[in-house]
Amino acid sequence: HLIAAPAQPSPLQATPVAVNYRWGFGRRSVQDYLDQWPVSGLLIARQGRVLSEHYRFGRDASMRLTSWSMAKSVTSLLVGIALDQGLIRSLDDLPQDYVPELQGTLHGQVPLRHLLNMSSGADVLHERDSVRIDVPALLGWPQARTKGTDVNRVVRGWRGTLEAPGVRFSYNELCPLAMGMVLRAVSGGSLAQFAQTQLWQPMGAEADASWLTDALGREYNCVGFAARLRDWARLGQLVAQQGEMGGRQIVSKAWLTDCASHGPQDAQVRYGTMRADMGYKNFFWHPRPGGAWLMMNGHHGQRVLVDRASQTVLVQTALSHEGPWQRELFALFEGAIAAAG
Repeated sequence: HLIAAPAQPSPLQATPVAVNYRWGFGRRSVQDYLDQWPVSGLLIARQGRVLSEHYRFGRDASMRLTSWSMAKSVTSLLVGIALDQGLIRSLDDLPQDYVPELQGTLHGQVPLRHLLNMSSGADVLHERDSVRIDVPALLGWPQARTKGTDVNRVVRGWRGTLEAPGVRFSYNELCPLAMGMVLRAVSGGSLAQFAQTQLWQPMGAEADASWLTDALGREYNCVGFAARLRDWARLGQLVAQQGEMGGRQIVSKAWLTDCASHGPQDAQVRYGTMRADMGYKNFFWHPRPGGAWLMMNGHHGQRVLVDRASQTVLVQTALSHEGPWQRELFALFEGAIAAAG
């Protein structure tokens, strides 16, 4: 599905700034970072200004660059909009309250907040079960690629629980896919249509985006969203600016505040509890305590980092996640925050 851009994009003006960061016993530049890791695109921006923008491996500014699991955070923004509009009444509701075909199923009975926090309690393991999810929901078998794929059937048919919802963080694709079913039901159309009218065009994207679907046209919304690097930066800017762009509130401040904070029902995904160096909330990662940074996180090194205090945004697309590059990426982001002033 294509997600059409509006006639007029929101401004992003190139104002180059030298960005350096501390690494080891010395300092490095953006160029040093690019030379070290297989980065295909890197953009640093703040409040409508592009401070640094680079492309490698044959990529350029006109290309849509894929998200992998950063698409989950796009799904989160759509959930926030649906809540703002009253299409979803409460995160304590169940998917089966909105999607009749999930009535009585495992994922139909998990409160929405626990789907958003990857805490469904289902017996699913990301590393083990991808062939049971990706193939029948999106890829299809090698002899007949994409034929017969059906996102809803995979979610509806999943069985086996390990514990009650809300007990433990367990990263998987079924939680966002179930939320995608809810969004399609409450919006009355595809996620692409909802994103186009309620997010992509109001935000002022400069180019069309795309979202991969199953054979029935249902978005595989745990991955598969692709956009230009500058439009990924606009999404980051929207998060940094508490949902406001160009004088228009597109996603409520309340939703983005919720994405950055934890209540009693989110204890299992709090920074330091979920992992010693990471937290999670509503399909956003927390690389720093207290929700200071929010991160869209995708396989093979796809990242959007947002520093909420300075409204600095870093977008990276990459070809691999091998090696300890993420520590250096965070150091680079610290340098970018300082350079942005």
